[in-house]
Amino acid sequence: MLDSFSIGEEADRASYLHDSCVRLARMLGRDGLDEALTLLGALLAERGQRVGLLIVGGGNLLLLGVIDRPTADVDVLGLASPSGYVKASALPGFLTAAVRDVAHALGLNESWLNAGPTDLMDLGLPPGLAGRVSVRDYGGVQIHLVGPEDLIFFKLYAAVDQGERSKHFVDLRTLEPTPRQLVDAARWTRTHDPSPGFLGELQRILALLGVRVSDGDV
Repeated sequence: MLDSFSIGEEADRASYLHDSCVRLARMLGRDGLDEALTLLGALLAERGQRVGLLIVGGGNLLLLGVIDRPTADVDVLGLASPSGYVKASALPGFLTAAVRDVAHALGLNESWLNAGPTDLMDLGLPPGLAGRVSVRDYGGVQIHLVGPEDLIFFKLYAAVDQGERSKHFVDLRTLEPTPRQLVDAARWTRTHDPSPGFLGELQRILALLGVRVSDGDV
């Protein structure tokens, strides 16, 4: 009896791991992301709930048509409020529940939409970002997309952190920033990390992009 019980447990565990791997392996392309957000908005509207989300990362780039590379998840940076964007340290419970329901319906990771690099909110977003955001309405959820100009700020910051072999550096090149935009973005990144080590890496990444700056420039 013990052996048969153990075999049954092992089979259940293998099935669970298989299903988990399938969910984890599913990436979101532009159409899949649009489908997931449409269903999320419909669920929230049906439940009488509504929320605005400021997103960044691959999901933002996909919806803007900047990249075609699938993304594993959608990074939520802030929640829209009448007074502006509020740090999304944790998603509201009603939203988390709806995200989980969408995941089960479409075979996605339960965290396909999650609180992303919210620490970026602590020291301030790029100046004027709110005025450059575009909003996509999915019913119960409004997706606030950061514009290309501001994505340059975020992607430069991430590229300095993760290097020129990262997807962030590739995305930064794809955005085709001008030297002026890169210098402006560099100055913003320094407000988030003023350390000498970061400065050195920042200068190196900028040089790879054809922009050379002295310590005093940024």
